[in-house]
Amino acid sequence: MTIVTYFVPNISCGHCVHTIKTELFDLTGVETVKASQDTKMVEIAFDAPASEEKIKDLLAGINYPVVGPAL
Repeated sequence: MTIVTYFVPNISCGHCVHTIKTELFDLTGVETVKASQDTKMVEIAFDAPASEEKIKDLLAGINYPVVGPAL
């Protein structure tokens, strides 16, 4: 299992968190999603066929683009 954490500055409310979780869980291979409106961080645990590229593409497609990895 791979775990990644991304900074997603477009997260501004609970609805954003809910949308991100709902959309990512629809991606086959995604096991867990933790998102925070306070830190604007999203942590995703996944296995194949999910990939970082697919996750980033999905987030960009729903207007929550990844700006960079967590510091």
